Amino acid sequence: MEIRPLKSEEFEASLSLSEYAFKYKVTGEERVETKLKFKPERVWGAFEDEVLGAQLTLLPLQVYIQGRAVPMGGIAGVSTWPENRRQGLVAKLLSHTLQTMNEAGQTLSFLHPFLIPFYRKFGWEVYCEYKKYSIPVDKFPRKTEIQGTVKRDSAGLDTIEELYSRFAAEYNGTLQRDTDWWKRSVLDDQTHHCVFYSKLGDPEGYVLYKIINNELIIDEFIYLNEVAHQGLWTFLANHDSMITGASLKQVPSDDILPYLLPDPRIPQENYPYFMGRIVNAQRFVENFTFRPITNRESRTLYIDDEHAPWNNGLWLWTVSEDGAATLSRVEGEKASADLNCTIGTLTVLLLGYKRPGELARYGQLKANPAGLEWLEKVIPQAKTALFDFF
Repeated sequence: MEIRPLKSEEFEASLSLSEYAFKYKVTGEERVETKLKFKPERVWGAFEDEVLGAQLTLLPLQVYIQGRAVPMGGIAGVSTWPENRRQGLVAKLLSHTLQTMNEAGQTLSFLHPFLIPFYRKFGWEVYCEYKKYSIPVDKFPRKTEIQGTVKRDSAGLDTIEELYSRFAAEYNGTLQRDTDWWKRSVLDDQTHHCVFYSKLGDPEGYVLYKIINNELIIDEFIYLNEVAHQGLWTFLANHDSMITGASLKQVPSDDILPYLLPDPRIPQENYPYFMGRIVNAQRFVENFTFRPITNRESRTLYIDDEHAPWNNGLWLWTVSEDGAATLSRVEGEKASADLNCTIGTLTVLLLGYKRPGELARYGQLKANPAGLEWLEKVIPQAKTALFDFF
């Protein structure tokens, strides 16, 4: 078996596999356009006798971690012919792309799982979730008199980009979008936007929405303060003669809108979303900012990561008074470690999706009392989100 990037002349083989695996068909002009956008160097294939048996796409992306952009390898389009399934092709592809990401300096990898238990075996773990709301128009937030204005379908993309970046940087794991991503993956001809401006004329929030079958479909609701939040809802409530309600999707999990409604009893759903994985633990930890502590302290950490052997094993984890950290390999057995977890558990701990005590309580993190207390002390509180799909 050979694993390599595809060649441009292998477009049809790649598309045929995707069409079969994901049950869709690309025809006519759309097929021509898809071929023009095909980037074979991003598609990795597993070949037997030069026949493509499985593939995945590796996207070079950036995500916000602690307000800073971090290189991330996004995995998408994982597909296999049915006659090639359960032969380990995808496992070999994933292991190969982990090595590729590590060499490229991508310290994180994210993917949207077709089956969460499958990707957990390879070190990815659920790192974020989102809420979905369905709000009948008679349960909308109350209209308010605000100091500011809302303008519809008139703002430039640079304004919306700036607002998104400021909002997204407050979460760990959100995508840093470039202009091409906005045009290709976020906006389309059906999407309306409205922007809230303060009384001084500063943009402070926006909504991306559509009106479909007498319903507001709200794709993104971004705001920097409560005035903008109320102003945008007042604008949406002014559609009351045109709609029966609103559907909000991919709302951050820390959102408390239902509590703020006159009647909070609305249909709502929490949905586990993307999975994340630290690709290089040493590099990630040493570029992460921990809580400042009184004295420089160290604990031993055993990382279970059979698919990225450069992470697997015992480490000395040191955090200094200013929150800087080092991770150094040491000799020793797993049983001697102060802390012991899989790479997936370490990922959700550092991103802030779960806390150490919570994971220790349910057996996901093994720690002695001093190690657990130290970990709770040095890992900062954070929140996670992702508003995109790939």
